[in-house]
Amino acid sequence: MGNNLEIVALTKKMLREGIEQNTYWKGDLTPLPKSKALWLVANDRIEEEDYCGVLGYEDDKMISFVFMFPDFLNENGKKGSKVYWMISWWVDKKYKDTVLGTYIYNEAVNLTGKQVLIKSYAENVTSFYEKQPFTVIASRLRHTIFFSLDASMLIGRFSFLKPFNPILKVIDDTVASFLRFINRSKLKNNTKSLEYEYIPQLDSKTWELLQPLCKNDLIYKTKEYVNWQISTSQYMQTPIPKKHPYTSLQTGVSTNIKMHNVKVMNGEQLIGFFSYVINYNEFNVKYFLVIEDQYYDVCIDALVENCIKKKAKFIFTDDTRLSDSITKKYTTVFTHKVTKKGLAHNETKLDFGNTTMLNRDGHFY
Repeated sequence: MGNNLEIVALTKKMLREGIEQNTYWKGDLTPLPKSKALWLVANDRIEEEDYCGVLGYEDDKMISFVFMFPDFLNENGKKGSKVYWMISWWVDKKYKDTVLGTYIYNEAVNLTGKQVLIKSYAENVTSFYEKQPFTVIASRLRHTIFFSLDASMLIGRFSFLKPFNPILKVIDDTVASFLRFINRSKLKNNTKSLEYEYIPQLDSKTWELLQPLCKNDLIYKTKEYVNWQISTSQYMQTPIPKKHPYTSLQTGVSTNIKMHNVKVMNGEQLIGFFSYVINYNEFNVKYFLVIEDQYYDVCIDALVENCIKKKAKFIFTDDTRLSDSITKKYTTVFTHKVTKKGLAHNETKLDFGNTTMLNRDGHFY
């Protein structure tokens, strides 16, 4: 590393000022999309002096970034202790074998007062976390349900197939189209009596029905908080990608990215709510709430119908019941499952013995 190394502890106030002055969006790579930054500073749970990240620069080039921000635990239905989600930890490959990564990571942990939650982490840092003062608070399966052969994944696993990419894409699209036809027929009349209300935000009446379903969430939920979490403002579509001036470490910009929030109605009765992000072929489920268990299967049908309409090729969720229900009812190619562990720093003010981290807790994709 050179002599011109600078570590920046990024507060909400600094991020707000940076948005106005375009501070963090100069150069080819940025820490997060400007849309994501605007969404972040709109969160009234984050105070002006709260930390949202730590940046490392060398000669004005970003070489490391820890993305984090505060939240509040749910303590018997009331706002509890402040904790910090550590969303991601990145170091430029040129510096990954130096002390920079560990240094900036420890800086971030200390800035939070060691009140840190990590929903999941990359496999390549498993050995690192095993040596750190963290406790596993959740171990769950991450499910990717495939409705196609996924040509890009096949090429990623078997590089010798790369020359056949055009052919694989045709086969992939054909399989996906065929499975949509099969699964659409399986829907039959299951959703005929349903109506979908696509909403930008939850209204008070809807939240009154959904709130009891969030009473056991790890994070304290209010209507305002959930509306921030599902806000479409955090994503930005770019019709001409090559004209966009930067790429970002955090998801938020693409030619086909959009969030949809859906009220599932049976006549005048609200029976369920789900929220999902479409990013190219991915259907990423953020919320899946059903008012009464008798409506669970039909809400599954509603979710799959939305997936089919969006021509998504795979569904992504950490909800095992949801995944198992989909694969039981509908035809898929396969389901990839990988164990993901949620962590909390040992000094976090948390009841480690009675803590459950749900899919929607800290689901900030």
